[in-house]
Amino acid sequence: MLIGYLTYSRFIEHIFGPDDRKTPATTMTDGVDYLPMPTWKLFMIQFLNIAGLGPIFGAVMGAKFGSSSYLWIVFGTIFAGSVHDYMGGMLSVRHGGESLPETVGRYLGLTTKQVMRVFSVLLLLLLGATFAYGPADLLTNMTNNDLNFTFWIVVIFAYYILATLLPIDKIIGKIYPLFAFALIFMAAGILLMLFVKRPAIPEFWDGLQNMSPNPDKSPIFPMMFISIACGAISGFHGTQSPLMARCMKSEREGRRVFAGSMYTEGVVALIWAAAATAYFHDNGSGENSAAVIVNAITHNWLGTFGGILAVLGVIAAPITSADTAFRSARLIIADFLKIKQTKILNRLVISVPLFLIAIALVLYSQTNSEGFNMIWRYFSWFNQILAVFTLWTVTAFLTFTKRPYWITLVPALFMTSVCMTYICIAPEGLQLSAPVSYGVGVLCMIIAACWFFVWEKKVSKNKKI
Repeated sequence: MLIGYLTYSRFIEHIFGPDDRKTPATTMTDGVDYLPMPTWKLFMIQFLNIAGLGPIFGAVMGAKFGSSSYLWIVFGTIFAGSVHDYMGGMLSVRHGGESLPETVGRYLGLTTKQVMRVFSVLLLLLLGATFAYGPADLLTNMTNNDLNFTFWIVVIFAYYILATLLPIDKIIGKIYPLFAFALIFMAAGILLMLFVKRPAIPEFWDGLQNMSPNPDKSPIFPMMFISIACGAISGFHGTQSPLMARCMKSEREGRRVFAGSMYTEGVVALIWAAAATAYFHDNGSGENSAAVIVNAITHNWLGTFGGILAVLGVIAAPITSADTAFRSARLIIADFLKIKQTKILNRLVISVPLFLIAIALVLYSQTNSEGFNMIWRYFSWFNQILAVFTLWTVTAFLTFTKRPYWITLVPALFMTSVCMTYICIAPEGLQLSAPVSYGVGVLCMIIAACWFFVWEKKVSKNKKI
């Protein structure tokens, strides 16, 4: 990870070519969403925005597949996730801090932009519901049901409303750095205990066999690549980067803010994948609740005090990712409807329906034993679909500007295959047989590659770049 950040991320930065032009934070300051902030604060906020439950719960569930999860987290972060986050974030900076669907439409056309708007808002709603359920579940367990699930949901959504509606520097700019530190402290504590306890866990050189309880129904490809989303590559990050793109004072901050946050998240995911692998090695892989596993690991390894601090980090991260998810959804809808967000009433008109839908999803999850897992899986698939759109958008940008497009073309083709195979084979998808699903995934990848190279030839012949 460190080598990747020091070398490959610099190579990606060189390809994009940040310069000293004025940024949206300085040319479009509005006191609500466009506000200059220091680099360290941008990094902490971006890291907490993109982290949430993803690198923790996703890594825990991905660890069930065995040590192959380590390789995906490392190489996914270096060659896919960090490139996706940096390039997507910098394109937003270059185009006035515009939302992800607007950037996609700029390079892939109006129809794709409309599809992206729908996918983005659906993803953010699913994320808001998912990242409210997890912390509420953990808090309910920590208080021994003295304060029930409904109570914590009300508290969490009350915070969401404030954080979504108030100017970005009032709540997000003040408390995010503190919560980001808590999340990093938690990961550092777990990492230290991995060295202290040295638990017996399988390593990737022992073999990459599928360790999940039902390997026939949960093959490593594509299930693991969907389960471990935020710890390797995540389309959700593309919806969050414009928030910081509107607050950066210089383009040269981009590598530290966007790529640096992704590498940090990858390290957090790698730590939790190792800890969860140790847990499954000792207790079996029958436990399905990531919240229970996280609670057990932190208390067993860090003691009561350390466990409380660690779990608070796990609680703070998803809550503070969900509030920016709702904020991003508000801005995407506002961009589409062209409703200025300087007035509180305009923000309420957009935000209230979003909160009501998210609350309904949470209540459904709480009354259905498979509700949370199903919402998580749908969120993960929508998440990776958005990553595919973003990778293709950046590939188009690199092609138009005659830069090395292979840096995003390769991960775009791979993730296209992953997403199409998943929706074919998954229980919540078409439930097709493995051979058919793999065939569809490969076919879609080939079609996408052929389509791109035909288009690329047309672009290369056009002198008006």
